[in-house]
Amino acid sequence: MFSLLYPWCIALLPLPWLLRAALPPKRVRQVALRVPFGERLRQSLSTSMSTSEKLGGSNQLWIQSLVWSLLVLAAARPQWIEEPLTKIQPTRDLLLLVDLSGSMRQEDFVNSAGENIDRLNAVKEVVGEFLEKREGDRVGLVVFGDAAYLQAPFSTDLGVVRQLLDECDIGMAGPRTALGDAIGLGVNLFDKSDAPAKTMIALTDGNDTKSQVPPLEAARVAAQRDIRIHTVAIGDPTTVGEEKLDEQALRDMAQATDGKYFFAADRQSLAGVYRELDQIETQEIKTISHRPRRELFYYPLGLALLLSMADKLWMALSSSRTQRELQPSKRVHVNAATGELEVVES
Repeated sequence: MFSLLYPWCIALLPLPWLLRAALPPKRVRQVALRVPFGERLRQSLSTSMSTSEKLGGSNQLWIQSLVWSLLVLAAARPQWIEEPLTKIQPTRDLLLLVDLSGSMRQEDFVNSAGENIDRLNAVKEVVGEFLEKREGDRVGLVVFGDAAYLQAPFSTDLGVVRQLLDECDIGMAGPRTALGDAIGLGVNLFDKSDAPAKTMIALTDGNDTKSQVPPLEAARVAAQRDIRIHTVAIGDPTTVGEEKLDEQALRDMAQATDGKYFFAADRQSLAGVYRELDQIETQEIKTISHRPRRELFYYPLGLALLLSMADKLWMALSSSRTQRELQPSKRVHVNAATGELEVVES
């Protein structure tokens, strides 16, 4: 789109004509020799002016007017406004805590094709679909087993986060569950975040068996730093022993941070959890738009310079040609016998 940065400069276009009409003509005093035959001399020399010279004066006026118009246009700063460039600024940091303990091998989930898959693959499939809807968020990934590890730092490149999630494997972080340590690592990661909203989603199928910090204590620390934790239980509530599902602890963690507790018994339930999370964690996308401006003033400025130089060159050539035509063709002298002014052809 074409635009003028200083459109008021266009009002300067009639300025030279207004000044010419308002101001008196310039008077130049020259030294001259007074002779009685001056009028006859002027009439004789005027016959030597060619029609091309008269036309040259008219053309010069048009060129000067065009040069002035181009200079005014250049002063108005013409610009070409490009298509807008939009950047999405994250309004929330979302951290996924994914359990990679040995109990995630249990094949009690069914994928979209109707095949039995283990719990981790079900999480990967559903979380991947969830990530596709998180445009405008920065998402990070922490995996935990015997210890917690940062798998993916906060990033708006959700495709990379999903790829790193797909590369996770059961047991790669150890066979046991350190949920409290994972929450503690997440709290440390959020210390470097300046996003207005901070959320953790913890997915686990067992109780905490390895953390140095109890999960509830870690959740209380998160609450003090305005971090909300949603817990998703994906284990079998009838399991006993170290791999039993401690639903009450997960509820207490969510309640301490003003989050929600969810239980996912199968893939459909797990997908329903993320649909509900989409409603709870409303998506606010803040965009920054910028339209680049390309300067065009040098086009009329350059054209004005070329026209002005061409006009000066034409004037110089015309003056030289006129002098060559006058000097060799006519000679003015005074007849000594009669005292009359005579123009003699060469």
